[in-house]
Amino acid sequence: MPEVTFLVLLAFGCLTGVTTVLFGFGGGFLTVPVVVAVTGDMHVAVATSTAVMVVNSLAATVAQARAGRIRRSYVWPLIAFIALGAAFGSLAATRLPERVLHVAFIAYLVITIVDCLARNGFLHRPLETPRKLGPVTRTAGGVGIGAVASALGVGGSVMTVPLLRRSGLPMTEATAMANPLSAPVALIGTAIYAFAGTGSAGRAGYVDLIAAAALLCGSIPAIALTRRLTARIPDRVHAIAYLAMLAGVTIAMIVTP
Repeated sequence: MPEVTFLVLLAFGCLTGVTTVLFGFGGGFLTVPVVVAVTGDMHVAVATSTAVMVVNSLAATVAQARAGRIRRSYVWPLIAFIALGAAFGSLAATRLPERVLHVAFIAYLVITIVDCLARNGFLHRPLETPRKLGPVTRTAGGVGIGAVASALGVGGSVMTVPLLRRSGLPMTEATAMANPLSAPVALIGTAIYAFAGTGSAGRAGYVDLIAAAALLCGSIPAIALTRRLTARIPDRVHAIAYLAMLAGVTIAMIVTP
């Protein structure tokens, strides 16, 4: 890998670590566009993003749990159904054309942004006392989140954060819990992608090991440094910044061939 490319991935890895803590992204929304630009292969980008999320989501989960931002009642059993959906989504993604994945990724982002702006409950915290997730949301909703997230390599934070937000949780907790909820998507997706591709030098299946290592060299230190900042951000500012980040990634994916 050329030195300049490694440095670009390292820089994006740092940004990935910051967004993992602040927004629960785990890396997908930033790593997919940059790996597509480097490799020119959407399947590799999705698979590599998923592999990076394994480490990022677990590291951020530990950091957020120590800060007391993880509510177990919201994580379980939703996480189990997300894992089930992730298996289906990963298998489906290996059989879809690259162009379909690219367009689906952009459509997913646009729909999410419009939904957050059009419906009440995201920019303004809707409830002072959070409400529990219903059984349909935990089961069918969890399977849907896992399937879409693993197919696109994004971890599911774009669905879980608005979901938890509209349940009355502050942004600090909604984004914190996106990390453990992204972990099963990352683990299952990585296992499937690693064995699905034909593989080549520096790759395990579709996973580009060198690109993943460069991204993680930047993200892990960034997670450790950023975990103390979340509580200092005003709730509405946090919500607006979340949508602004999604809009930026959408533009990047549109201009990426």
